[in-house]
Amino acid sequence: MNIKDLNKIEFWAASFIYGCAVLMLISNGSSAYTEVPKEFKDAYIEYSYLSNYFLPELFRYSILYFSFLMLNFCCLPPLYRKVDIGFNTAILLATYLISGLVISITRTYTQTYLLSQYPDIDDAYTQIFFKGFTYSAWLVLLICIYVALKKLLIYFTDNKEDSTQHRMKLEIVFGMAFWFVGVLLWLAAGVGFDVIICWTMVVIAGIFTTIYSIYYIIPTVSSVVNPSRTFYGKITIIAFLTGIPVGLVGALIGSRGELFIIINLFHIPAQLAISAPLAWYIYRNRNATEQEIFTLKKELGKSDASLGFLKSQINPHFLFNALNTLYGTALQENAERTGEGIQKLGDMMRFMLQENMQDKISLSRDIDYLNNYIALQKLRTSLSVDIIISTEIEEDFSSLQIAPMLLIPFVENAFKHGISLQSPSHIKVTLQTKGHTLYFDVNNSIHLKADGDPEKLQSGIGLPNVKQRLELLYPKKHELIIRESAKEFFVHLTLNLA
Repeated sequence: MNIKDLNKIEFWAASFIYGCAVLMLISNGSSAYTEVPKEFKDAYIEYSYLSNYFLPELFRYSILYFSFLMLNFCCLPPLYRKVDIGFNTAILLATYLISGLVISITRTYTQTYLLSQYPDIDDAYTQIFFKGFTYSAWLVLLICIYVALKKLLIYFTDNKEDSTQHRMKLEIVFGMAFWFVGVLLWLAAGVGFDVIICWTMVVIAGIFTTIYSIYYIIPTVSSVVNPSRTFYGKITIIAFLTGIPVGLVGALIGSRGELFIIINLFHIPAQLAISAPLAWYIYRNRNATEQEIFTLKKELGKSDASLGFLKSQINPHFLFNALNTLYGTALQENAERTGEGIQKLGDMMRFMLQENMQDKISLSRDIDYLNNYIALQKLRTSLSVDIIISTEIEEDFSSLQIAPMLLIPFVENAFKHGISLQSPSHIKVTLQTKGHTLYFDVNNSIHLKADGDPEKLQSGIGLPNVKQRLELLYPKKHELIIRESAKEFFVHLTLNLA
């Protein structure tokens, strides 16, 4: 998240709210606000719209606006970074004192009628000023928490981790930021403490309901006949059950028993009309997005894998080695073996150019390619008695299908790193099926490449690629175990082809 863009949004949003508040003050000049309020009449105190309402409220809105700008943009960010702590702490205290003083003075004008309720005028001003600085302390505290939540939000947004816990934390931070923005707006509007309590309890309950629905309720009801009806039924029960502790906590904090009923009058409709539809929308939208991303990754992975296999197979190095093998065989043997080698090579090339481009092919065709590759490699190593190549591959695979070129990379890797014409070598390939489950094992010796060999530092052919394809094409339907010792390399793949 770009912090400069966020700062611009915050500045213009705060300026817009401030401008709207000033316009409302001006428009109130022709409304009932020009009449003498009941409190002033009862206290027999003279009332002036300009001095007892317009100017005090204008100063109060202005100090709230400039305090937010000062703390949010100038003071708190460097304080959280521990930069110029003394200077920025002084600015923080000065902002608190100035805002407290301005708010207290404006209260002496907007609530002049309170002066008559105290026996001593000095005591009255002390109480009014004390409440003004208390209001200012809450304001500064809320802005500090808002900036902290904003930093957390930026951190979680910039963090590319895609775990459930990370997303849940990010959504909680979003919810708390929404709550604090609401509290700031309520404070700016000058509402009573009971309104803030009600807002707090309803929003916190809404955050809980929304997140709990997204991660626990909706996934469990998605497979039922009527998921929306089941979901709303559960949300209704949760709304009524959570209404009890939410109402009790709010009533205890506000020290008013009637807050229990008032909070629930807002809590239950809010969960049913706002939290539940919001959770349903977020889940469906996120699920569709994740499915689309998964499909795109899957298609991209298949395309990249196919291209990678073609590049690894149809390249001068491979063709040169294959032709050299056939040429050497032609010199040492009769044309029958040479023709056999050429035929197998042709079958492999045809497979790569045609069937390799399909999403799935019959397992028997993929095994044909595997057998052709092994047979072609045996031609190259048949004259060495120290090289043992054994295969145990079933021939009956019924109608099983598999994504092409998933098995061959492990065999290619075995021949690349497991064969040495100068040292004893072995490769064993085993493939079996049971029902819809395929069991595939490759075991080979390991020989270090010579220092001058350009492939010495290269990894196995296509192994990272095939791991990625397995994750994309067979998620939670495969188990890949790779073990390596000083002299042997072992691969075990269990694959559910259902």
